[in-house]
Amino acid sequence: MATLLYRLGRYSYRRARLVIIAWLLAFAAALGGAVALGGQTDETFSIPGTESQTALDQLDALFPAVSGASAQAVVVAPEGSVVTDASIRDQIETLQDALAEVDGVDSVLGPFDEFADGQVSDDERLAIVRVQLDGASSDISEETIAALVATADTVDVRVEYAGQIFQDTTVGLTVTEVLGVLFAGAVLIITFGSLRPAWMPLVSAIVGVGIVIGGILALAAFLPVSSSAPLLAVMIGLAVGIDYALFILSRHRAQLAQGMDPEESAAVAVGTAGSAVVFAGATVIIALLGLLVVGVPFLSVMGVGAAFAVLIAIAAAVTLLPALVATAGTKLAPKEGSRAWHRAHPASDAPPTLGRRWVRGVMKRPIVTSVSVVALLGVLSIPAFSLDLNLPDGGSEPAGSTQREAYDLIAESFGPSTAGPLLVTLDITQTTDILDDLAAIRDELEQVDGVASVSPGIPSPGLETAIFQVAPETAPDDPATKVVVADLRAAGEQIEAEFGTPLAVTGVTAVGIDISTRLTGALIPFGLVVVGLSVVLLMAVFRSVLVPVKAALGFLLSVGSAMGVTVAVFQWGWGAELLHAEPGPILSFMPIILMAVLFGLAMDYEVFLVSGMREEFVRTGDAKRSIEDGFANGARVVTAAALIMFFVFAAFVPEGAGLIKPIALSLAVGIAVDAFLVRMTLGPALMTLFGRAAWWFPRSLDRALPDLDVEGEKLRHHRDHRAWAAELGDAVVVADRLGFADTDAELTLTARPGDRVDLVAESSLRRIAAATLAGYLPPRSGRAVVADAVLPSESGRASRRVTLVDISGDRLAPSVTIGGLVSERIALAAGYPRGPRRTQRWITRLTAVVAALGIEPAGIADPETPVSTLDSRRRALVLAGVATLDATPVIVLDHRDNALEADDIALIDDLVRRLAPVPVVRIWGREPDSAAADDAVVARIATPALTEGIGS
Repeated sequence: MATLLYRLGRYSYRRARLVIIAWLLAFAAALGGAVALGGQTDETFSIPGTESQTALDQLDALFPAVSGASAQAVVVAPEGSVVTDASIRDQIETLQDALAEVDGVDSVLGPFDEFADGQVSDDERLAIVRVQLDGASSDISEETIAALVATADTVDVRVEYAGQIFQDTTVGLTVTEVLGVLFAGAVLIITFGSLRPAWMPLVSAIVGVGIVIGGILALAAFLPVSSSAPLLAVMIGLAVGIDYALFILSRHRAQLAQGMDPEESAAVAVGTAGSAVVFAGATVIIALLGLLVVGVPFLSVMGVGAAFAVLIAIAAAVTLLPALVATAGTKLAPKEGSRAWHRAHPASDAPPTLGRRWVRGVMKRPIVTSVSVVALLGVLSIPAFSLDLNLPDGGSEPAGSTQREAYDLIAESFGPSTAGPLLVTLDITQTTDILDDLAAIRDELEQVDGVASVSPGIPSPGLETAIFQVAPETAPDDPATKVVVADLRAAGEQIEAEFGTPLAVTGVTAVGIDISTRLTGALIPFGLVVVGLSVVLLMAVFRSVLVPVKAALGFLLSVGSAMGVTVAVFQWGWGAELLHAEPGPILSFMPIILMAVLFGLAMDYEVFLVSGMREEFVRTGDAKRSIEDGFANGARVVTAAALIMFFVFAAFVPEGAGLIKPIALSLAVGIAVDAFLVRMTLGPALMTLFGRAAWWFPRSLDRALPDLDVEGEKLRHHRDHRAWAAELGDAVVVADRLGFADTDAELTLTARPGDRVDLVAESSLRRIAAATLAGYLPPRSGRAVVADAVLPSESGRASRRVTLVDISGDRLAPSVTIGGLVSERIALAAGYPRGPRRTQRWITRLTAVVAALGIEPAGIADPETPVSTLDSRRRALVLAGVATLDATPVIVLDHRDNALEADDIALIDDLVRRLAPVPVVRIWGREPDSAAADDAVVARIATPALTEGIGS
């Protein structure tokens, strides 16, 4: 992966203008598409498979008049008046008439209508007009909502509106979030010590976030998308976008300070630091996409949106950032004598950095440090055991909004449950005395503890189902309401047994409770999957057992602390006023979002700190010294990255949307705890206690797990091999003690453009050598560069630059003709469509060259001649000539043992030289006892003791 990213970074640097324009076009297209499609967010929460959702679906089919969206117009009598006054009743009737005329309204039930029930408060200061609309909340247009609100202007009394359709569906970004970006910019300026590089991570992240916002809002035109989905994507996209660019840009500037060429430095930075970025980002994406398995649609959309934000952040960091870097060139290099320059050129007598002093202090008292950190985080985690999850209701809407005003008025005058009543549905198809049974069932429902009132049962027009409206004594988000729902469902079993009427509890409140229950149940399995994934991934990265286990346990401490602080603030109310928050249940999907996001970010810091420790340990073998040096090298960048994320997340807390506040606070606390206490304090302390055992890794696991090469070790080998090949000038094929798989044989070879090489070995070994040089088999040892492709890191590139051909033609089907062979090769190699004229022109050229070599081209000139009918020499000429159509700089030709004479091989070699469009290296397979050509480079494949190479 590191080599691929290296090439991608180099390409982006060289094509900077093209890359920047492409990103800006994507930015404009995404936002333009979102505006054109006019997507709006939707706070309709549903969860397939639960009792409440199933009941709602049945109502939609059997009783659509009550299953659609509904609203409540709350009429407040002026001071000194009551709603029963004649003048106020006239105003209410006027309001009812205006509401009934709104397009999309199915029915209006006034507080004084015949079937009205409990719509006037006890003190008669408040009345409720119930409005039933056509379709679900997501189907109600903005025009209909505006028309409903406008009906308040038709009367002279105060009217407020409640209902899910009035919830705020805008993506609210305030100046506070902008301050978070400004704080991040300040951290970047301090980190780099210069203004010039500081703007690049910000631009990279903002462009990426713009694309993500456009994509999510465009999706909202087709799917229900919660308003928290784009906010979460913005928050995560900004944080990881800035951080990922910071990691790569820091490596680039350090390399510039050491004198590396800017283009090479950008490519290397993307290949090394970019590998860690891709790994860390991939873990975040995997964890976020894991939300799909929970089975909650709105949560799945949030997870996919946030994962998309991380994906775009990765893409911007490894493509847009190198392009931006190219615009500055050498100007990004730290000035000689500056702090950044001195960090790249550490002197032996220089005073230790703050990071080095910190880790030394930790390592002096590892036991005390470990116990202290674990104890502190344990205390912070205590409130998490009181976690109460629920979905937002009208009480969580912004203060001053009509839906919040209506919710507060209803809760104060009618009781907290009136704003979110439960809906009980009955299957009445098996009852013969519907009205009496409904009355009896109503009496039994009223006996359930915690029930304040039950409306009369209303049967559907087809008499398939009936509904009751049940008002609990407690608010929709009160834990006691969950008990009422459970008791109603338990009572439903007895009612079904007595009356034969299956009962279900539904409504917005019940749906919210079911969603919270589902998410709470999924929390532990999801956490186990995330932790298990982190252990396996880190084992593959660090080739260690203890390091991943330590990282996973540290992650659990970070999650517990973040949840604990969030519960203390948003549930217990500690410091809630300072953050403009109101105490209440925690957003039901906050914990699972926290675990998904924090997991990837924690692994990010773990990789950047511990990879440096591992690199030093591999180089020196000194476990203690490697902890200090590795930590000191990465501490500054990790500190800056953590501060940036903290400021970005924290900026969404004071003035953010109600849905996003607890998520933002938990992520801000989680980042601070994980980076500064877990990774930078507890981590080095435990590593000190582990000693050399930290890097123990069983051989069985070493063989089973892939080597992810996050540190870029393979890239370093790739660059070393390329530099070695460059010393040999224009050589096309260079091999130095190249060992072949499953053998002890080696090859040393240097071939320049136009050289003929006689590869001397047994036929089976020649085939292995040819497949290795062409990139189809990995080499066992040694180094090689073939046609500018380094083996094995660029084996795919080598396979496209080397043509293998068996000129014996033994494997060709008898039906293959010369014309068919040429036509197919032209189509595959050049990408041209098959055509008889193009095929005939090339065959004519082949015939002319064969004739010029003094050979009668019998049968070759006819495209319909089967290749198998030609004699061995002419067949070899045709096959070798066809091989030149690939236009590769290297052609490997082999044949049956002693099938051709030396003179025939010379003729075929001459034909290849004449037909090839470029000076081509021809590698001929030769038997050990055959005579070498006078002008050939002889390369003998032998065991290590006998390996030798003879070059021209």
